[in-house]
Amino acid sequence: MTITDPIADMLTRIRNAITARHDTVLVPTSRMKLDVVSILKEEGFITEYEVLRNKPHRLIKIYLRYDDNNQSMVSGLERVSSPGLRVHVQKQEIPRVYGGLGITILSTSKGVMTGLQAWRQGIGGELLCKVW
Repeated sequence: MTITDPIADMLTRIRNAITARHDTVLVPTSRMKLDVVSILKEEGFITEYEVLRNKPHRLIKIYLRYDDNNQSMVSGLERVSSPGLRVHVQKQEIPRVYGGLGITILSTSKGVMTGLQAWRQGIGGELLCKVW
């Protein structure tokens, strides 16, 4: 099976797991996906993640986070840039998600980071996704 947009596939798997109230979700690993998942953990959207070194494929096991009322910490995930239509933004064009309640994730020349981190460093990049 060939996946043309691996980041969109990962976000869809997370969205589907949240809808089905799963505790964990498995996604194929890549450097970009690890960076995005690391940001989700830092920002408190997921509990933990680990890299499973199974043969023949490596997988990322993502532990989803729910509150006391069994509501997911992730209300929504949106893929912005895609392989067919790359969306690049400059520092002043980085969008705010729900007035700062959500985050944007960018791929910059200095690595994958949140929109706030990129804005503070004064750099723009490819707008990967929005999470709220």
